[in-house]
Amino acid sequence: MMTSFLFRALDARAGLFLIILLVLTVAIPASNLLLPETSPLHVPTYAVTLMGKYLTYALLALSVDLVWGYCGILSLGHGAFFALGGYAMGMYLMRQIGTRGVYGDPILPDFMVFLNWKELPWYWYGFDMFPVAAIMVLIVPGLLAFVFGWFAFRSRVTGVYLSIITQALTYALLLAFFRNDMGFGGNNGLTDFKDILGFDVQADSTRAGLFIASGLALALCFLLCRALTRSKLGKVLVAVRDAESRTRFLGYRVEHYKLFVWTISAMMAGIAGALYVPQVGIINPGEFSPANSIEVVIWVAVGGRGTLIGPIIGAILVNFAKTWFTGALPDIWLFALGGLFLGVTLFLPKGIVGTVSQGWSAIRQRTASAAYEAGSDEPPNLPPNSPAAASNVSHRKAPTDASPQPAE
Repeated sequence: MMTSFLFRALDARAGLFLIILLVLTVAIPASNLLLPETSPLHVPTYAVTLMGKYLTYALLALSVDLVWGYCGILSLGHGAFFALGGYAMGMYLMRQIGTRGVYGDPILPDFMVFLNWKELPWYWYGFDMFPVAAIMVLIVPGLLAFVFGWFAFRSRVTGVYLSIITQALTYALLLAFFRNDMGFGGNNGLTDFKDILGFDVQADSTRAGLFIASGLALALCFLLCRALTRSKLGKVLVAVRDAESRTRFLGYRVEHYKLFVWTISAMMAGIAGALYVPQVGIINPGEFSPANSIEVVIWVAVGGRGTLIGPIIGAILVNFAKTWFTGALPDIWLFALGGLFLGVTLFLPKGIVGTVSQGWSAIRQRTASAAYEAGSDEPPNLPPNSPAAASNVSHRKAPTDASPQPAE
């Protein structure tokens, strides 16, 4: 049942994207582990780790596009859910250090020993077990999103007001996690991880495994988003985005739909944060920074809002550009990156994928119209509601010998 629900919404473009993603998910780690370093096809470990981080960013951008592109909820605080998932994974990794820490305490992490904590806080219990940590990666961001959305959507907070509140949420969490008495490492955060599931986090094989896990998570979440947006639920979400008052007037409980997709999106962001932490080796309150959440929105806009594929491409391209600019243009890389954003905004207002899709649809419509006007009995299949399709319908008139009916 679930498998048919996920794959039912796939079309040729989405299927091709998934195939490319899965091939790269397998080929890049394989080239790192199986090919010698002298081979031109060998991918070094640092590149695997860097691209694995890009995949987690792509998953975060996908979660934002689900609520912004299809439901019209512009979130400027999704970095909070990303960071909470990262902290849940970081707590598990800290508990795995044990006596290998600087102070050798089998229970307390090093920062707690340094701050003279006498016992482990209650909210750290169970994080020495991976299943508990994996569940908390989903529950903590999802619960926060549910509670926040319950009050915000029932109060009918929308538009820029909702965006500002989401930004205030992540800023409040930023200030809270900076405090040493919160029990999350304060300003330094959580770091110095040793292993995950018994494997050394620094080993090449572990880095490759984390890359594969990131690619598979991105593929599964893409399938889930695709199935949701192509279902009846997705049509209601688009209606909420385009005309919320009218949708509410038709009898739909708009707040329920928004709360559902908002919670799902937050859980996806938590998964992205959990996969991000073991690959970069640290999680600190800086991940709650509102600037990070704003940057995610830029990734979505660059790739193409409301396309699912676009935000993934946008996140990877923007972060690759940032990496390249910092190395090639260390003095002016911020200006170069800003110029890239301005160029996309001015010349690709619908984003990369949105502009390409629009251009391809226009070409198909012109081709179909030309073929029909040339005398073809049946025009090629056209996108629904397209101008060419409407033109074809208008040409299907009644026979010329039919006499008009008198008005009653």
